[in-house]
Amino acid sequence: VQLQASGGGLVQAGGSLRLSCVASGRTFSSYAMGWFRQAPGKEREFVAAISWRGGNIYHADSVKGRFTISRDNAKNTVYLQMNSLKPEDTAVYYCAASRFHITGRYSSEGSYDYWGQGTLVTVSS
Repeated sequence: VQLQASGGGLVQAGGSLRLSCVASGRTFSSYAMGWFRQAPGKEREFVAAISWRGGNIYHADSVKGRFTISRDNAKNTVYLQMNSLKPEDTAVYYCAASRFHITGRYSSEGSYDYWGQGTLVTVSS
């Protein structure tokens, strides 16, 4: 499966953005999906994940209450709604797909088989 992330950009602190990740192929609904981010000079970190039907959703503590992951299997798309953005949210955001259940391992990069190219989010203070 190929993943194409979009929706990044420059936004002021307190603003909102919605990232999208479109997957190719007919089996999108069988993949668990995740969002990760990598800030300059830092390691990539987990942001959010969603099971293949959307019944299980996980968010990193740093984004809980501000970010929301969702998916539309009819559109082969996973979203990341980001509200109340902070300068520390500045990063390249990556979407990823897992062929297997992610319960208990959703925050690990190694749990995901496919990665998108990333989209840059810059939050100004």
